[in-house]
Amino acid sequence: MTAIPKLVPAAAGTPLNVLGDQVLVKLTGQDTNAQFALTEQVNKPGTGLPLHLHTQEDETFLVLEGQVEFVIGADSSIVEAGGLAYAPRGTAHSFRVVGDTPVRMLIHISPAGLENMFQELSQLPADPPDVAQVAAICGRYGVSFV
Repeated sequence: MTAIPKLVPAAAGTPLNVLGDQVLVKLTGQDTNAQFALTEQVNKPGTGLPLHLHTQEDETFLVLEGQVEFVIGADSSIVEAGGLAYAPRGTAHSFRVVGDTPVRMLIHISPAGLENMFQELSQLPADPPDVAQVAAICGRYGVSFV
């Protein structure tokens, strides 16, 4: 299968509410011949993800607005708009929005597939999340919490 060129306007994509986070799926594996997926994510101040790792994909987080504290492996840093964080598969990582403003990030996921996990997670109630259900869905995609 060959990927087909695609233009994606600023507000276009598939919007998902993933446990309270707004995720806009811009490109899926179907768009890129499974090479990568691209999402835009908005997180509220104080929110984030606990330490976890992926066995199947690398993630690159480009911060577009706001400030995010990333922990990747043994390193921790606050990344501001224009900066990025890279978490290769197998590397434990987490993030938390710091400051008083929401964060908007572009997330490149390689290879594609994790966007399907986001779709499944978006079917769960956002508050409070059922931790066992979240862990089970994530586990099917090779994501585990540490």
